[in-house]
Amino acid sequence: MTMPIAHQQVAEYAFLYELYEDGYFPDHVVDKGRAILLRLCEQIEAEQPKDLAALYTLTDAATDEFNLLEAEFEAAGSEIETVAREAIGEDFWFVATSYGFTDADSERLIANREW
Repeated sequence: MTMPIAHQQVAEYAFLYELYEDGYFPDHVVDKGRAILLRLCEQIEAEQPKDLAALYTLTDAATDEFNLLEAEFEAAGSEIETVAREAIGEDFWFVATSYGFTDADSERLIANREW
């Protein structure tokens, strides 16, 4: 069961907007990426990580989910390429900074990516 996002700015944010706007990325797969990011927000709100190490544990797990999603992009004739990589990275950064982790390293947030 999912919890509604309590953080208003996050709840209203259009995750992966650039991918939805680009026909190269199939919406049904982008929806799964958006769900990964929303689950990350739910986890941050539920667990309230106290430091960057705890945050990175959560972002590593979410990045692993995106790694698995790459195969679905490929099966749909797409891939996580430069545009997608940047959009996903920007959304991870948005999540981190929205929850007060303004000193998070944007590359470290998605360090274990395979895309």
